Amino acid sequence: MKLLIQFTLVLTGIVHLLPLSGAISALQLKRLYGVEADEISVALLLRHRAVLFGLIGAFFIYAAFEPAWQPVAFIAGFVAVGSFVCLGWFARGVNPQIARVVKIDAALIVVLGAGAIALIGNVLA
Repeated sequence: MKLLIQFTLVLTGIVHLLPLSGAISALQLKRLYGVEADEISVALLLRHRAVLFGLIGAFFIYAAFEPAWQPVAFIAGFVAVGSFVCLGWFARGVNPQIARVVKIDAALIVVLGAGAIALIGNVLA
């Protein structure tokens, strides 16, 4: 069970680290999300979002090896991933790159669910 918990948090962390490359430039944001961030304010917000994703990704990986932080990591994961899936589910006309991110996050909810069940099983054992 310990390995499943760690695997799910590390995988979640890696998925959240990938957008960190968007902090480099607006061009990289276009590659990631298929959106033009021509306006400096939009580019700044999206690049900052990329940094925050890197931060939460690092936290997930840290929590994978620090059992005391695992419950918090799972809650944060469900909120972060679940909110985007919900927002994406109801959004109309998103581009293919954003639709792909919604699908990846939906799959990540399943992965997080397996890890959370394993964590609960560990606590109850």
